[in-house]
Amino acid sequence: MTKSLLIISRQAPWNGPSAREALDIALAGGAFDLPLGMLFLDDGVFQLASSQQPSALQQKNLAANLQALPMFGVEELFACGHSLRQRGLEQNDLELPVDILDDAALAALIARFDQVVTL
Repeated sequence: MTKSLLIISRQAPWNGPSAREALDIALAGGAFDLPLGMLFLDDGVFQLASSQQPSALQQKNLAANLQALPMFGVEELFACGHSLRQRGLEQNDLELPVDILDDAALAALIARFDQVVTL
């Protein structure tokens, strides 16, 4: 039986390779039909911001990877509502439609998956 996987991405896209690695894991898992979800938490919610200018920091844009998630079967996308509010982001500021969760829903989400990877 295939185990489900939740990937929790906690790093901003300009703060090292963790954001890209989380997306790569999600895309690879989706390509193999692994049941998985992705949660953007803490500074990881910045990955979802549509007004990024990564070239100013000599970084690659993650927007194409984000847009590819649903095409690879990764349709369970979540963001922490508290993290979004702390960083001044709202649903209409985001590149992708995500389910915004409160603290209680976060705990239930994490408990629902068999394995959790945090990057």
